[in-house]
Amino acid sequence: MEKSSEILIVAEESGINLQNEGSLHAGIKAYYAKPEDRFEVKVDRSIIDIVRGDLLIEIQTGNFGSIRKKLQQLVKNHPIRLLYPIPHTKWIVRLDPKTLTQISRRKSPKRGKIYELFKELIRIPTLLIDPNFSLEVLLVEVEEIRCPNGKGSWRRKGESIIDRRLLSVVGHQVFTCPEDFLGFLPDTLPTPFSSKHLSETLHIPLNTAQKIIYCLKKMEAIVQEGKSGNTLLYTKRP
Repeated sequence: MEKSSEILIVAEESGINLQNEGSLHAGIKAYYAKPEDRFEVKVDRSIIDIVRGDLLIEIQTGNFGSIRKKLQQLVKNHPIRLLYPIPHTKWIVRLDPKTLTQISRRKSPKRGKIYELFKELIRIPTLLIDPNFSLEVLLVEVEEIRCPNGKGSWRRKGESIIDRRLLSVVGHQVFTCPEDFLGFLPDTLPTPFSSKHLSETLHIPLNTAQKIIYCLKKMEAIVQEGKSGNTLLYTKRP
C-alpha cells in the first residue's frame, strides 16, 4: 500500500487525546487521512480521531478494553470504523540513556501475524454484530524506540519502550460483519472442530486458537455442537 499524499492535519479539539498520542498513532492518522477529513472532532461527548463524512474513524494501537464503552455508545447512532495496527516487521532502536542518541538498530526476528488481532478482539467481539461497526487491521512496519534505563520489563532486561514509529503499511484487511471472520477457519478443519483442531491446522498456539473460537462464538459466527469427552466442538452457523 502506498502512503497517502501529505495532508495538513488540524485538530478541531485539543486536550488529553493529543497529549497522549504516540508517534505510531499519529503516523497511522497521517497515513489514513484524506483531503476532506476532519480530525479530533467532538461527537456525542467523545473526541474522534477522524471524521469522514458520516463515518467515525478511531485508531487504537492496543487495549480495546479501554475504548469499549466509547465504541458501544457511538455505534448506537453512527457508523464507526476501528483501525488496529499489527507490527508485521519491527526494528528495535536503542538510545543512550544519558544523551538519548541512537546506539543501535536491529531487525526483530519476530513477525507479527493477523491472528494477534484476537488478543484484543476478545474484549469487544459482539460489536461486530452491529452493522454500524467495522474493523480494519493494518499490517505495519515499525520502529520500536527503547532506552536501557533500568525501568522497563525484566523480559527486556530493564529497557523501557519510549515510543513506536510507523515506517510503512504493508497490508490491510477489513472486517464488516461476523461472516468475514470465517476466513480464519480453513476448509481442512473437521466438522465439528475443536480449538485443538484449529491450533494444529493453522500452526498457532492453542491459547490463540481458543481466543479465535471465543470471538467467533460471541459474534454468532459459529455455534457449539456438543462435546467429545471434555472437549467442546463447534460448527459454522448455518
